[in-house]
Amino acid sequence: MSVIVQEPQAEQVSQLIYNDFNINVATANGSGSQTSNNMLIRSLYKMGIPVTGKNLFPSNIQGLPTWYNIRLSKDGYLARRERVEIMICMNGATVAEDMASVEPGGIILYDDTLPIADHRKDVKFYPMPVRELVKAANLPYNLQRYIANMVYVGVAAYLLEIEMDEIKDALAWNFGGKTKPIELNWGMVTAAYDWAKANLTNDQPYRVRRMTGFNEGTLLVDGNTASALGAIFAGFTFAAWYPITPSTSIAESLADYAAKLRRDPETQKATYAIVQAEDELAAIGMVMGAGWAGARAMTATSGPGISLMSEFVGYGYFAEIPAVIWDVQRMGPSTGLPTRTSQGDLLAAHTLGHGDGRHPVLIPADPTECFEMAGTAFDLAERLQTPVFVLSDLDIGMNIWITKKFEYPEKPLDRGKVLSAEQLAKFKDEHNGQRWGRYLDVDGDGIPYRTLPGTDHPGAAYFTRGTGHTEYATYSERPHDWEKNMLRLAHKFETARKLVPAPVVDEVEGASIGIISMGSNHPAIIEARARLREQGIETSYLRVRALPINDAVRAFVEKYDKVYIVENNRDGQLYEILLVDLHEVGYKLVSVAKCDGLPLSARWITEQIAK
Repeated sequence: MSVIVQEPQAEQVSQLIYNDFNINVATANGSGSQTSNNMLIRSLYKMGIPVTGKNLFPSNIQGLPTWYNIRLSKDGYLARRERVEIMICMNGATVAEDMASVEPGGIILYDDTLPIADHRKDVKFYPMPVRELVKAANLPYNLQRYIANMVYVGVAAYLLEIEMDEIKDALAWNFGGKTKPIELNWGMVTAAYDWAKANLTNDQPYRVRRMTGFNEGTLLVDGNTASALGAIFAGFTFAAWYPITPSTSIAESLADYAAKLRRDPETQKATYAIVQAEDELAAIGMVMGAGWAGARAMTATSGPGISLMSEFVGYGYFAEIPAVIWDVQRMGPSTGLPTRTSQGDLLAAHTLGHGDGRHPVLIPADPTECFEMAGTAFDLAERLQTPVFVLSDLDIGMNIWITKKFEYPEKPLDRGKVLSAEQLAKFKDEHNGQRWGRYLDVDGDGIPYRTLPGTDHPGAAYFTRGTGHTEYATYSERPHDWEKNMLRLAHKFETARKLVPAPVVDEVEGASIGIISMGSNHPAIIEARARLREQGIETSYLRVRALPINDAVRAFVEKYDKVYIVENNRDGQLYEILLVDLHEVGYKLVSVAKCDGLPLSARWITEQIAK
């Protein structure tokens, strides 16, 4: 990649820092700042700069503090960064702590009606006359507080030298080309920019410059949108859901995009159904019914939702019904912190239900994998005839990521072992005289054959039950029948090890320690490994993408003296799962776990491993 660098307009700056700093915007919830923040991040992205945005917002009431962190990294690091060089203060409730959090040498842009608690000498202050500029713009009263946020966009554009054409294009994209809102917001941006140019001396060191080589072939998108698009392209036909942060936008995006993409070309009728249920119990019940009937059925929820779904998921495991459950993880236990991120549902999803049983779990690391694993989850659910979880999290699901463009899935849908009437008629001949039984394993992989309602054959029907049954779906409480069925289900789980996505491994010759992690920790791991390398510590890295794990994980652990399991939860849940599966080499595993509601940082991971 290359960076185009020009001399700044100003003037007394000894050393310029290009495309490598943090911007933190402090506002109040419900003030319309998300539009302004989107303008900034999209403009920077279109300039080719590696950039990522993390939204820290309250869950309960309008007016509470909210922060939006935009990280620029010329080296392409996209993990959360703890240091803040540029603070934009628009909220009096937090202005003191916001100003105090800026790194020495940083700058502070602030609404000039806010107080300055500490006139620090090691930072530069840039007041913004927000109230005066809004008044001069003669805006409609009901829009003033929202469009006022465009003041900091204009001032930041001047100081950082963000290309104004890109900001205007970002406005047009955000408002779908609608002339009036574009003109109102653009007028405020340009007024603020012109004021800054006329009144501020740009004697601060932070600048942006157009880059090439990083953002080509990428998208700027959140994981929930990617998940919905993936489900549409993977052939979903039914979804039921109940609103819960942070998963709601999966269902909303599903409805929006399906209305455009999933209609019969001749009749224009929808080829799917989406139902907002009265609660999570009803939602998963509908999904189980639809999956039993042959639909590609899914739901989206978060931790409290999967708790409510426990009995139905256990039923789906035992009755062997395909279903896909998206769990966009947030903080728990209980209601927890609905707008904070964690990886605390791993054990819950993997073992959901009572009695013995395990569920396949897919763990995407970015929106591209959300898109891809939407299809993989449907294929696995139908191939294995079981509920399959996809564990995203709030960081992936609701934040903006640079991710590679999605590829249209060319592989045919895998419907698994579904018998047509013709296949059912030939079953005995093709299986050594064995007649078909719904829970009969004739292939030795633990997976039986199924029929769908309406199959035109007298032997197609069977009784679906959540109680004990024989291979032929007849009721039974005999110990032998129960144990035989449960052992077959366990064997099916072993088959799943060969079918779920394999881990991604990056081994370094000469490394004595390994790192295992998952999901949204990936960007922080990449950066932490680079930092460790600078300290003379070489590491190899395995990213788990699914449970159950396969033999590649065992082989990786066997190679290294120590293997650090890095995860965003308190108890080290992946560590606990690996201890069980790899108990012979469990002494090599070291848990590195943290959960404070924020994405893991490279600094913290580096410190934990280095010490």
